[in-house]
Amino acid sequence: MRRLTAWIGGGLGGITAYRLLRRRPPVAPEPEPEAPDERADELRAKLAESRTTEPVPEPVAEEDPVEAAVEAEPEPESPDDRRRRVHEEGRAALDDMKPS
Repeated sequence: MRRLTAWIGGGLGGITAYRLLRRRPPVAPEPEPEAPDERADELRAKLAESRTTEPVPEPVAEEDPVEAAVEAEPEPESPDDRRRRVHEEGRAALDDMKPS
């Protein structure tokens, strides 16, 4: 009978401890809002002033930008040419790093 009482007491103690540990902390009251910042009013005034100014007209392009990009694009290098160029640049960089 003592074992049964010990098991029941241990179970109840465990449940109580679990409930105490899982209890949510009390909710803190929200802080009262502070006085508005003076700098915010200055920034709002500057923003309103910048919105009221007349917008600058965009320059009109004489040529279609897509066509200009296509015409200005050079022919792509072959992989061998690119690899050769990169290796040459790397060797030149190593030569620059070597002490004289």
